[in-house]
Formats: sequence, structure tokens, C-alpha cells
Amino acid sequence: MNKPEQENTPPERKDEAVQEEREAAGAAETDENLARDYEAEISELKDRLLRAVAETENIRRRGEKERLDASAYAITGFARDMLSIGDNLRRALDALPEGAETNTDFSGLIAGIEMTERELLNSLEKHGIRKINPEGEKFDHNFHQAVFEVESAEHKPGTVVEVMQDGYVIKDRLLRPAMVGVAKAPQGSPKGVNEVV
Repeated sequence: MNKPEQENTPPERKDEAVQEEREAAGAAETDENLARDYEAEISELKDRLLRAVAETENIRRRGEKERLDASAYAITGFARDMLSIGDNLRRALDALPEGAETNTDFSGLIAGIEMTERELLNSLEKHGIRKINPEGEKFDHNFHQAVFEVESAEHKPGTVVEVMQDGYVIKDRLLRPAMVGVAKAPQGSPKGVNEVV
């Protein structure tokens, strides 16, 4: 009977074969570990890349919004200054004595002031600045500033009954609140009716 070939192999050759098998198994294990390490590193780098791309996109969007806001609201300071000029023109017209509109001595002056006021308001309107005159509307703390309250049985409590100074908005932002007088229920009314909502 023939013995298996391994038994015929000299012991040195057996040790070499075992050593080679161990080295091959170790190399395969090392390759698997390297592959796992590379996959983990690739996954981490992909994650970092996606985060960097998202952050860059957020910065781009924020910059675009700031650019649009800057162009839309850049004239805010100038517009506020112009509002005081418009207020002074209106005060000049309101300060005219009774019957001055019919007096030929004042007619040219009055017409000039009115035209100047109209032109100023038109110019403001062209740049997205519009007047808000809330008389008769419900008080809104976002656009109105209550200066005083008036007892009124004719108006619901919280209704703007008098405008002391017109308010203005630029695009969708408040430029200056309207200074208003707000109705409140007369004395002796049921509790809770006086509240400005």
C-alpha cells in the first residue's frame, strides 16, 4: 500500500508548506483588514465631502439672500430722512390759516408745496416705499404705535380712530410705524371690552 504523499514529504518541506499556508492566510486576513480600513476611510471622506458641499450651498444661499436684501433695503436710511421732509411739507400745508386756499397770494405757494409733496411720495413709491394710513383699521402692533386711547362708543375697542403721523413700509418691512390713537370702550362698559387686541 502506498502511503499518502504528505507522509512521504520530508519534515522540512512540511514545515515550509505549513509556513506558506500561514503566510497566505495572514496575507488574506491583512488584505481583508486593509479593505475594511479603506472602505471606512472612503465612507468617512464621502460624508465629509457631502457636509462640505452642503455647507458651501448654505453659504451661497445666505450670500444670495444678503445680496438681495442689501439691494432691496439699501436706501432705508435715506428713506427715513426723506420721510421727515415729507412730514414737514404736510405740516406746512396743515399750518395754513383758514381760507388760505382761496387767497390768491397763497395759491402759488400752496400749489408748489402740494406738488413737491406729491412728487416726493411718488418717488418713494417707485422705490418700494409706501405710506400706511390705518384709520378705521384694527390696531396692529407690527405697523402701528399707539400714542393715546380715546373712549368711543362708535368704534370697536382696538380700532385706530386717529392717525397722528403716517407710517411707511419698504417692500415688506416696516420703515416707520404709524403713530395712532386707538378706541377704547367708554367708562362703565363691561370688563374685558377695553382690551386692545
